[in-house]
Amino acid sequence: MILRLLLGFTLALAAGLTAPAATPRPTNFVFFLIDDWGWTDAASFGSRLYETPHIDRLAAQGMKFTQAYSACTVCSPTRAAVMTGKYPARLHITDYIPGHRRPYAKLKIPDWTLHLPLVERTIAEELKDRGYTTGIFGKWHLGDEAFYPEKQGFDVNFGGCAMGAPRSYFPPYGIPNITDEKPGEFLTDRLTREALRFIESNQDRPFYVYFPHYAVHTPLAGKPEVVAKYQQKLAAGTYTQTNPVYAALVESVDDSVGAVMQRLAELKLDQNTVIILTGDNGGLSGTRNAEGWRPGPTRNDPLRLGKGSAYEGGVRVPLVVKWPGVTAAGSSSPTPVISVDYFPTLLEIADQAQGAAAAPRPAADGESITALLRGADRLKRDTLYWHYPHYHPGSATPYSAVREGDWKLIHFFEDNHSELYNLAADIGEKTDLAAANPGKASALRAKLDAWRTSVNAQLPTANPAHDPAREWDAERPAGKAAGKGKKR
Repeated sequence: MILRLLLGFTLALAAGLTAPAATPRPTNFVFFLIDDWGWTDAASFGSRLYETPHIDRLAAQGMKFTQAYSACTVCSPTRAAVMTGKYPARLHITDYIPGHRRPYAKLKIPDWTLHLPLVERTIAEELKDRGYTTGIFGKWHLGDEAFYPEKQGFDVNFGGCAMGAPRSYFPPYGIPNITDEKPGEFLTDRLTREALRFIESNQDRPFYVYFPHYAVHTPLAGKPEVVAKYQQKLAAGTYTQTNPVYAALVESVDDSVGAVMQRLAELKLDQNTVIILTGDNGGLSGTRNAEGWRPGPTRNDPLRLGKGSAYEGGVRVPLVVKWPGVTAAGSSSPTPVISVDYFPTLLEIADQAQGAAAAPRPAADGESITALLRGADRLKRDTLYWHYPHYHPGSATPYSAVREGDWKLIHFFEDNHSELYNLAADIGEKTDLAAANPGKASALRAKLDAWRTSVNAQLPTANPAHDPAREWDAERPAGKAAGKGKKR
């Protein structure tokens, strides 16, 4: 009898040793894209006014990037870059849709594309091919109904339309595909509730939650009790950022991040869900017109200017990534990364989690940042590019820019001059070194020119209607007829 028991135990042990390994649990993704969220618009990124305990907790659990960039100084191009992994210049989506137009300015803007073409493969489509359920909750802003998220790989679309901002953060929101509005609710909370419902409904399958909040974009609004809290805080101290309504709107986003983190933990999904939190462009520090400069709702100090500018304040944004079991808690990376990097990063993580050979992936301009998330201190790439052949009230005139290492060169099209900055020594871009370092300026300008050619960037041209007396006159262009296209 004893011999039989020992034999049975031995056979069972041998079977256990030779049994196939359990299938890896799929990795879920939650991607927060906060609208107009400035580089210092969270406590963990330097704000003394804004209270963001949940975002700070996420940063303490994951990796914070101190030199993360948006692909553009305005929203639609960055959103297109996130979706495709391609630079806005390559996509010819180079301004917010439908854009800002100054018909009497010195330069005429190119005939750019006012939607994300259906032929482009999105991250949602790629993940769907890998068995993911996909949902968007919030701002799309990449074309009219013919180009809505449902046509671009999303199974669920709540709130994603052609609009760049809600009419209000309290009902009625004015967003065509948000129904059943409840009196007194707040838009940020409503989007969060729908995202949580999606997560709960899909907890047994891999999911991709794309959560592009309408906040913290204008029109500014906040819950009255939260606005009052910041009014009291401002009255009791001195702060660089001074808008209590904007502060309340930032806090509403923080509440949303906290609610998602809590629900993932409750469903025991927090250890197999990657969370990415970033912004689509710099914070709105102000606007300029013929009458002069008008301050905006936030400040990006020590960065120069903000949304709609050629400088760091227009494109440097917060970024936190939590990849459970991979990112070291409370870690930080100074390596520059940019919006086009998320597409290859998510696909690499998804393929690794599935334990399968990497599926064929569409060409992308970005580089996967998984090496950084695992603790590496650099990427293969050392150069980033921007191209904005437009005017913007945030102070931009048509420009392109390149960053290589610590050096950044900005080329302005109106007078063909370039500015050169060393960001390690001069984060505020106060000292133009182009004249003092002509060799570096020339080398970077040559790289920038070559890159523009390689992506077939559209360039502004001389404006035959230029009128110096009316240069600041602006008009909103009518929507361009939407073209058709099949998926490739």
